[in-house]
Amino acid sequence: MSELKDFQKTFIELALQSNALEFGKFKLKSGRDSPYFFNAAKMLNGCDLFKLANCYVDAINDARMEFDCLYGPAYKGIFLGSIVATVLSQRGNPCPLSFNRKEIKDHGEGGIIIGAPVRGRVLIIDDVISAGTSINEAVSIINSHDGDACGIIVAIDRQEKGAGDISAIQDVSNKFNIPTLSIITLDNIIEYLASQNTFKNELKFIKEYRKEYGVN
Repeated sequence: MSELKDFQKTFIELALQSNALEFGKFKLKSGRDSPYFFNAAKMLNGCDLFKLANCYVDAINDARMEFDCLYGPAYKGIFLGSIVATVLSQRGNPCPLSFNRKEIKDHGEGGIIIGAPVRGRVLIIDDVISAGTSINEAVSIINSHDGDACGIIVAIDRQEKGAGDISAIQDVSNKFNIPTLSIITLDNIIEYLASQNTFKNELKFIKEYRKEYGVN
């Protein structure tokens, strides 16, 4: 495994502090019992959102992603896109931000899009990709306007087999032929836990889960 980058270590620590990353036994939609679970919404409960946004921006810069517009799928993508756009502006790189409504508004400004017009190279920001449902919808919305989805960044890649032998992230990347990035992966979590002295049992169960359900 490669050494954890600073923004990856910071993200894991923020996730642990906010209980967004939890260990135990969690039933997934797939029916699997996972030894860990990530819920980005918990990072709104007193987490240092400035540090969180910087983790996203640092991951984007590390991957040298080029884009003209940010798009955050409702609902978690709305707050994530907003804080990332704020940090980009603070760093001197302001970027238009768009996000969608769940229901089309038929009065006022109307439509499904809130914020900037969706145009140019659009980077999608979200928390996770599971079945890819929200990402499928996001790409469809972007393509129906004047945008071209150029990439996706999420918080965590579970590196876990989906219906076949590839992960949900790999499936989405292949389907739309666009790069799909994550701040951290399951391997990064394993590396972090291995560097600590208080997660021996958690590390054992996660390694076993990775061995059974993981992808390369």
